[in-house]
Amino acid sequence: MSFVSVVIPMRNEEAWIARCLGTVLAQDYPRESVEILVADGMSTDGSRRLLAEMAGSDPRIRVIDNPGLIVPTGLNLAIAAARGDIIARIDAHTILEPDYLRIGVELLGRSGAANVGGPMVCRGGGPVGDAIARAMHSRFGIGAAFHFAKAESECDTVYMGMWPREVFEKVGLFDTELVRNQDDELSYRIRKFGGRILVTPTMKSLYQNRESWKDLGRQFYQYGEWKVRVLQKHSRQMSVRHFVPPAFQLGLIGAAGLGLVWPAAGWLAFAAVALYAAVLALVAALNRETVTSGERARLWLALVIIHQCWAAGFLVGLLRFAGRWGKRETQPPLLAARTTARAWTE
Repeated sequence: MSFVSVVIPMRNEEAWIARCLGTVLAQDYPRESVEILVADGMSTDGSRRLLAEMAGSDPRIRVIDNPGLIVPTGLNLAIAAARGDIIARIDAHTILEPDYLRIGVELLGRSGAANVGGPMVCRGGGPVGDAIARAMHSRFGIGAAFHFAKAESECDTVYMGMWPREVFEKVGLFDTELVRNQDDELSYRIRKFGGRILVTPTMKSLYQNRESWKDLGRQFYQYGEWKVRVLQKHSRQMSVRHFVPPAFQLGLIGAAGLGLVWPAAGWLAFAAVALYAAVLALVAALNRETVTSGERARLWLALVIIHQCWAAGFLVGLLRFAGRWGKRETQPPLLAARTTARAWTE
């Protein structure tokens, strides 16, 4: 029986961490073959109290300080301290089905894959949260294949993920520079080394998506900004769909500026915006989950925010990281990370 180390990076998750841990503790995988390592980014809310209470009642839970505060540093510390021969990443805003770990272990053993996971199924909450969930489920909003998996198949990356430990021995740990997109970057390295990544709809979970326009905009702005560093490190990780939103936005800015001296360019920009808005309106109208005009309008707005904040972040990232082309910092091997992890857990 494979021993599974569940690693959970988090910071200030008082509202969610108990629910997430509850579903991990309720897995139908043998309890003696599971440990749970929570890498806490020095939370300032009530998260630490909840973690202490749950760790006190179940010795499988261990809490590790993550002074780096961000997700990749927390993941690396937890992986380095883990004892399992399989590593399962779980995000704090996720609720697992009871058979999630068991199915993942079985799929890894049967397929020989280097990473497996399930589709990202979003859970809304209120009118805005529900609209964001619909946008995340729309191929016009999110292009990544793992969001829409209907059958077991190979893909570029998966939501969260489960890996045999030796994968990290071969390709290194998560890139600690990347505040966002560190999972995409690791998946690219895995595939570059010849590893297969599989998604299966039988690994079921629910992800609590953002519930405000501001949080959604910030999330996708950061995705776009940090995608530039992924591009600089691994140009082949990118696909055409990644360049469409920033190219569209940059084209509009250029046409609008040119319109000051050549009015026809301004009208061209206006026509492009009108066409874009009309296409999104049609997508919202055809969405089966939208019934009222308010639901369609909120879905329309969610799609606009996803596209345009991602594009703005990417364009700003091109400026912010303009001097970083050709700099592909390598990640420390697992052995070095274990030394750091011991320093923060002893």
